Parts: sequence; structure tokens; C-alpha cells
Amino acid sequence: MMKKENNVEFRIINAHDMPPLVISQNENDEPKVVLNTYHRIWISLNRRLIAGITENLQEKMDTILTSYLMEQRQFEKEDYEFNEE
Repeated sequence: MMKKENNVEFRIINAHDMPPLVISQNENDEPKVVLNTYHRIWISLNRRLIAGITENLQEKMDTILTSYLMEQRQFEKEDYEFNEE
């Protein structure tokens, strides 16, 4: 099995109309993190809190994904039952 490398694109911008931190995907559907230096004082003051968000975010994502997978599994089982009739 080929292991996929985890690439995260980081960009630094300086824009008053954008939030301090944005996580989205790039054109290759890989994670992209944009840090806005316009908010550098706020980012600096909250750097430890921002870094600690990842653990809580991972828990929330696990909860959402587990619920989704349980729902999909139920649909799969219903499809099996329907096709057996």
C-alpha cells in the first residue's frame, strides 16, 4: 500500500478584511492554513490557545465522522436487506 504524504500549505497574508486564521483546502484538495499578519498582536497574545485548539478540534471531528459513518453503515445494511428481498 502506498503511503500518502500529508502536505499542508501555509500562507501568510496581511489583509484587514480577513480573519486572523483560516483553514481551508488548496487546489490539490490538501489542507491550507492562512495566517493574517494584520492581526499579529491578537495571534501572538493567543498563540498557546490557538495551538491547543487542535486537540479539541480532533475530538469534535471524530464525533462528527463517527456519527456520519454509523449513519452510512445503517444505510448499507438497509440496502443489503432490500436487495435480499
